[in-house]
Amino acid sequence: MTFDLFDNLDDATPATPPSEPLADGAVVLRGIARPDAEALLADVHAITIAAPWRHMITPGGLKMSVAMTNCGHAGWVTDAGGYRYDPIDPLSGQLWPAMPASFRHLATTAAAQAGFAGFEPDACLINRYEPGTRLSLHQDRDERDFNAPIVSVSLGLPAIFLFGGMRRADPPQRVRLAHGDVVVWGGPSRLAFHGVAPLADGDHPLLGRLRINLTFRKAL
Repeated sequence: MTFDLFDNLDDATPATPPSEPLADGAVVLRGIARPDAEALLADVHAITIAAPWRHMITPGGLKMSVAMTNCGHAGWVTDAGGYRYDPIDPLSGQLWPAMPASFRHLATTAAAQAGFAGFEPDACLINRYEPGTRLSLHQDRDERDFNAPIVSVSLGLPAIFLFGGMRRADPPQRVRLAHGDVVVWGGPSRLAFHGVAPLADGDHPLLGRLRINLTFRKAL
């Protein structure tokens, strides 16, 4: 993974990135993470050395196509025992890596800009998408505190984010997310169904044929 190409990207972000509403309590903050992408990706690399990427198994026995890892006080895991947050990485038997300062700063800044001041994430789920991988519509319901928002950061290849309603059958909006975009949803939209359409192939200057997604939660 190389990061020196970042300085050659001609995609400066305005001082106040535009905010695009999705629903009551849900917004897209365009490009807000782009200036910090190099530091964020370096921290992702360090995390994956301590807690490698893995394809988790759902309670129903299906292997997830998206590779995952975690950092923070707890990590999201799924296996035959169900979906849950656990302070211990089941692969290593050790605590998950600490959440980097770059992660925490971006999450709290984005949440505040979206109207959720005081957000203090204690968990970050890190997803790695390759062309063709997807994430089916789901709700984030495993957290103990539904008053806190979800903050989702896109890095690398663009993706189509699916943002629906309170029922799985509600038709989702299809929102194109580019490198550096951040989606924040909470309040009336906290339990909205959401997902990611199959990732289109491409070649990003920083990540090649990959998309990295950081999802910050108040889990404990």
